[in-house]
Amino acid sequence: MFKHTLIASTLVVAALASAQSMAAIVGGGSTLPMALYTTPGVFAVGFAPYIGVGSGTGKVAFLSNDATRLNLAAGTKVDYAASDSILSAGEISTYQAEHLAPGVPTSSPDNWGPLLQFPSAATSVTIPYNKAGTTNLSLTSEQLCVALSSNNGAVRTWGEVLGTSDTTPVRVVFRSDSSGTSEILTRHLSNRCAWLFTTVSSTFVNAQAGTKPVSWIGVRSDAAVASTVATTAGAIGYAGPENLDATNNAVVARINGLLPAVGNVVTALSNIAPPATAVDRADLTKWAPVLPNPASGYPIVGYTYFIFNQCHRSPTDLNSVRIFLAKHYNAVFTSSNDQEIINKKLIPLTAAWKTAIRNTFIPVTSAQGLNNPNVCNGIGRPL
Repeated sequence: MFKHTLIASTLVVAALASAQSMAAIVGGGSTLPMALYTTPGVFAVGFAPYIGVGSGTGKVAFLSNDATRLNLAAGTKVDYAASDSILSAGEISTYQAEHLAPGVPTSSPDNWGPLLQFPSAATSVTIPYNKAGTTNLSLTSEQLCVALSSNNGAVRTWGEVLGTSDTTPVRVVFRSDSSGTSEILTRHLSNRCAWLFTTVSSTFVNAQAGTKPVSWIGVRSDAAVASTVATTAGAIGYAGPENLDATNNAVVARINGLLPAVGNVVTALSNIAPPATAVDRADLTKWAPVLPNPASGYPIVGYTYFIFNQCHRSPTDLNSVRIFLAKHYNAVFTSSNDQEIINKKLIPLTAAWKTAIRNTFIPVTSAQGLNNPNVCNGIGRPL
């Protein structure tokens, strides 16, 4: 009897835990802001622990409601994605065809409502390196293109990069998964060196043609890039600022004379304003600005984004998302996540951006507001 009771109790606990997991707001994606999103108190009550799997995988998990992409049990709902890779035209059109009217009637549970996309924080992409005898590496954008590019499968040398006789091989440490960090980087490299980086891609090896040297090292997180470069002679890579000292020229390279220090990143992004008209606010691509080659400041910069649905079938989930957005974008510093953003070496949004996001996405009366009844009547993210 005791054994049967114990088994029954265990099954009840497991069922409750499973139900709690199903009810929580589940999401993940980018590893660049992972240290921020795993900090206690950053997300609101009701959010499950953040899962870092890379921007591309996080977007797929959300857009297809496929929790297995987050290494969770099939059938667990996915409520948001965090990504440094913006939604592509293809991703948007596929989602709209599969989850919006007129292709999907409002009576269908597959009608999830419009997508929302907006920045969470600003970031740089730093260039960590490990070159014996060098503690002040400074590269132009064009030299960086050479260092990070393949030479028809042949290994490039540091002498080739710097115009010296140094025969030390360059070992590139790159993200092997679909990564927003790769997308921000290749957007800049493609702008400056289109003959080497022929396209912008969240998959680094797809941004350039040709066979890649076997000595290159692929890893699956920004933290792994930073640690691998630090322990690999002759290495160079790219990573967000969370996992290294972006103010130390012995750790990261200057690009066009500048380190990825906060002031240099703020300068680069200073002229980007949020959507100001009703038409632009209704266009989710306008909420994802890109800057391939800033006129001033550190040149490899961007944002890390959130992707949510406007419509939610669960009132509990809706309330938790509203509470989170109200805090994350709060105008009062001490009532927001800004200090944690700074602690994790990211940069809070400007007051103009935070105001625009609060006023556009939180009020139910806003055209893009969460659960606006004129948009979300009976439709929304799956329960």
